[in-house]
Amino acid sequence: MDISVLHNSILFKGFDDTEISELLKALNAAEKKYNKGAMIFSSGEITDKLCFVTAGGVTIESNDMWGNRTILNLVGKGQFFAESYALLPDVPMLVDVCTAEDCSIVFLSMKSLANLNETVRARLLTNLLTITTRKNLHLSSRSFHTAPRQVRGRIMAYLNTVSVQKHSHEFDIPFDRQQLADYLNVERSVLSNELSKMQRDGLIRCHKSHFWIVKHKIERINIAADTHS
Repeated sequence: MDISVLHNSILFKGFDDTEISELLKALNAAEKKYNKGAMIFSSGEITDKLCFVTAGGVTIESNDMWGNRTILNLVGKGQFFAESYALLPDVPMLVDVCTAEDCSIVFLSMKSLANLNETVRARLLTNLLTITTRKNLHLSSRSFHTAPRQVRGRIMAYLNTVSVQKHSHEFDIPFDRQQLADYLNVERSVLSNELSKMQRDGLIRCHKSHFWIVKHKIERINIAADTHS
């Protein structure tokens, strides 16, 4: 298990390597490797495990009984998932967690928190609160990305967010075309067609997951107009 990856994570902020090693033992940490396309959790499951990605990445998905798929989040190396369910072990999961690529996951038992001393537990819970708060902000931002009625508005809302986060008009996104379509809740063919139109209109340039925003400030106004139309 790579302690250095954990040391740089939000959950263990303020803990030294010795303390992290002790915490991993106290929380019954176990690392498991998965191949791309594997299912880690299925909707309806109950878990007390907080999961940390040490390599690769996973998608948090909503898959209904009619075969409709919506990607809610992509969790990469150094990030956590299932934290809310881990703290509420009697609540069944409403999402599926699948591997987006070959990956390694460390599972931490949250029911073991009670065995920690009060000071350590308080420090860990404070860091965990930061993780859940950031996750809530991410989920809130997705509602802005899917609010516009038109596909172009959704694409522009998402690209604008990434541009602001990266402080650049040129950036890579974490999704491939199918994943982006699932995230924005549109058909892949419709997404690809709209991206081609936006390039012809001189709004963006893109190659695979690399994007350049050409008319950043002007189009932000149009996004707002599209959302409320």
